Amino acid sequence: MRPVGSKYLLEEPLGRGATGTVWRARQRETAGSEAAVAGQPGETVAIKVLKEELANDPDVVMRFLRERSVLLRLTHENIVRTRDLVVEGDLLALVMDLVEGPDLHRYLRENGPFSPVAAALVTAQVADALAASHADGVVHRDLKPANVLLSEGPDGMRPLLTDFGIARLADSPGLTRTQEFVGTPAYVAPESAEGRPQTSAVDIYGAGILLYELVAGQPPFSGENSLQVLHRHLGEEPQRPPGLPDPLWTVIERCLRKQPEERPGAAGLARSLRTVAAGVGAQATPDQARAALGVAALLAPDPQPATVPEGQLTGEAAPTQVLPNTGQGGAGQGTPGFDPSAPTNVLPQTGGPGGPGGPGGPPQQPPQPQQPPQPDGPHPWQSQMRAARDRNEQTQVQPLDPSLDPLRRRPQRRPQQPPPQQPQQPQPSRRRQQPQPQRYEPQRPPAPQQPQPPQQPQRRGGANPMRIPGLGCLKGCLFMILILVVIAVLVWNFTPVPEWWAEGQSFWEKTEDFFGSVQDFFDKVGS
Repeated sequence: MRPVGSKYLLEEPLGRGATGTVWRARQRETAGSEAAVAGQPGETVAIKVLKEELANDPDVVMRFLRERSVLLRLTHENIVRTRDLVVEGDLLALVMDLVEGPDLHRYLRENGPFSPVAAALVTAQVADALAASHADGVVHRDLKPANVLLSEGPDGMRPLLTDFGIARLADSPGLTRTQEFVGTPAYVAPESAEGRPQTSAVDIYGAGILLYELVAGQPPFSGENSLQVLHRHLGEEPQRPPGLPDPLWTVIERCLRKQPEERPGAAGLARSLRTVAAGVGAQATPDQARAALGVAALLAPDPQPATVPEGQLTGEAAPTQVLPNTGQGGAGQGTPGFDPSAPTNVLPQTGGPGGPGGPGGPPQQPPQPQQPPQPDGPHPWQSQMRAARDRNEQTQVQPLDPSLDPLRRRPQRRPQQPPPQQPQQPQPSRRRQQPQPQRYEPQRPPAPQQPQPPQQPQRRGGANPMRIPGLGCLKGCLFMILILVVIAVLVWNFTPVPEWWAEGQSFWEKTEDFFGSVQDFFDKVGS
């Protein structure tokens, strides 16, 4: 077991991915006010520990700290709730609710493709989760069956979308470049593969591939390597699976459009999928069937898609911006000249006869350009990260040198030095002497004292003071040998060891006889 911070304890790994490892963990104590869910001691949770290269990147740490409020407030019945974020040394971890159930990828491989109605209803709930996240400005960007967990509840199977904050944290300037993308090649959108600006339409494309895989058993585009899969995403159209109803294929075809502005929004996708599920079922009414055939009217493009920040944070997670200092902020020049960090300037006197710029006064000096304010302390995110690490860091025990331990160090006795003799002061003479000038001589350091040889101990009563080296160790060895002999005697007399010894001897003799007879047989055959 490994502690994470002061409130959680890792028990066993549940799975590994491209960004980290998911552990089953247990809560040691109630979380503080910084967590979204306080929890109770002994409660089981899931903790995703990010990889070391993510934890060592300062941009990821900055996003991790600044987007705490964004990730913790993302709650929906079809989203795995993020309970807490932990920073401990070089470790970054997300604490989430533990879902006791398989992911959609594993369920699909074990049970086969879904029926059109079941696939539409499952994808509709995933679209509900996307609509809630897009409303908060969070784009998942890695939607695939492995990130959809299935929870068994009283109302049946409920899909839960997870790993919402991973792509948002991993997409930092230090880790991604223009030619790179965040996601899985089989589910990545064309604009992500080309490095174009990304919006919430990438999640709609992933939902379309997810729906296609649920009804067909495999993604629409595959290949021998990732590059071949990306080329097929860019230049090929998906093939329609046999036996697929027309309304459901209409939804899939709209979601897999190459241009992101032609794809529907998440809310419209959820409504259209429920309409299709009601119209293609065995108990569908004629009105429901007609509504399913006209599902294209519900798949209108999203007028305001959520954008993916390109290295800059937006919304509540954005840092405080400092207005640029482009000029002297006088009257009539507007806001661009305002600098809240600039020093107070004294207005020049222009009206007096003796003032600067007036008649008889010195010539007016041109205004000096103001220097930009210099930071006088660490960056705010560095202070936040240091405070979080101090709060979650475990107490470290360091070994102490035995020579410095006062309980183990032997007292050293110093030889007593005779007290220094005071120089005798001469007796003052009755005769008056002339005062002599005092001479200041430099002080000389005292001469080092020579170590005195140790005094030989005096013999008292004829006792031998000589000590034999190693005598104590010899006594200890003899005592241990005596104890081992006693133990051996007791074991031999009060345990069945003699019988085992006799059986072992008889077995060894039989073995020797057997091999001897075998050797005699081969000797006879050879002769």
